[in-house]
Amino acid sequence: MFQEPRFIDRMTSLERRHEEVAALLAEPDVISQRAEFLRLSREHAELDPLVAAWRDYQKLLGDLGQAKQLLETEPDAEMRELARDDLKALDERRVQLEQDLKILLLPRDPNDGKDVILEIRAGTGGDEAALFAGDLFRMYARYAERMGWRIEPMSASEGASGGFKEVIVGIGGKDVYAHLKYESGVHRVQRVPATEAQGRIHTSAATVAVMPEAEDVDVRIEDKDLRIDVYRSSGAGGQHVNTTDSAVRITHVPTGIVVTCQDEKSQHKNKAKALKILRSRIYEAEVARQQEAEASQRKAMVGSGDRSEKIRTYNYPQDRVTDHRIGLTRHNLPGIMDGELAPFIEALRAHDQAAALEAQASA
Repeated sequence: MFQEPRFIDRMTSLERRHEEVAALLAEPDVISQRAEFLRLSREHAELDPLVAAWRDYQKLLGDLGQAKQLLETEPDAEMRELARDDLKALDERRVQLEQDLKILLLPRDPNDGKDVILEIRAGTGGDEAALFAGDLFRMYARYAERMGWRIEPMSASEGASGGFKEVIVGIGGKDVYAHLKYESGVHRVQRVPATEAQGRIHTSAATVAVMPEAEDVDVRIEDKDLRIDVYRSSGAGGQHVNTTDSAVRITHVPTGIVVTCQDEKSQHKNKAKALKILRSRIYEAEVARQQEAEASQRKAMVGSGDRSEKIRTYNYPQDRVTDHRIGLTRHNLPGIMDGELAPFIEALRAHDQAAALEAQASA
């Protein structure tokens, strides 16, 4: 495959496009057009690793040729042995690079490079579910810190005994959606609540939704389709929230989607945050409709992203976390809840890539 003229022509074309996009990004006209600049920046970022791997592969083929020639022509036995060792190492590297190229050439989820809106809601379990929702929020916040991402609080409704009945945050950085998109679904916890006098294990749940943050170019919202209500904020916030109509409720009439935001003291800021959440929910609904239309492709992926699908169990008495989609169990639950999510996220991504490669090979 990798030596076929058709494949070489394809890679040469992609390499040329990479250089063209780099040149366009330096042009003043493009820099002044935000949407076009963002689009080209994403394209360049997507082509970067592929072009780098292709150039490494071409260099490696040259090194392989030299090692083979040395093995065939070198009269000294010791030098031939060194060449043989080099040849073995280079061939192992070739196999790895070819696998990397296969993965990089897989159709990329267009949302992988996007920031996300993360929503966590307490499910069954009352106060304990709200506490667990708070634990999940801290877990994702700590993971985001480890990844060098930024977190923007959007909306929160605290539980009566702590935690959250609902918490919504924006998370921004490099390839956030690519890493977090498998987290959507029902997360279940099994533990003894602090209020349980008899030491019985309770099962509670929280729902996680990870939505790619939609931009103006992704979703256009017409003013005529919005109903905006303002009212006085409730809950914590001091005297100000009780005397000012700063809370905002936005209803998108065509879809019936409703978003409320009251965390900020400024009505303008609450409206901006509510619109950002609304835009992402509309975009998510559209993406879900497209996925339903591509059911065969969806079966090859890890889970469906459905919020009603139980994806993971956190068992405190047994110090283990199990992801039910790929049958992966890890211990050190305190570390995982402190943001050590990489083993799960990398395993889910690898499983998805393997399924996509298998589907591509059988197509």
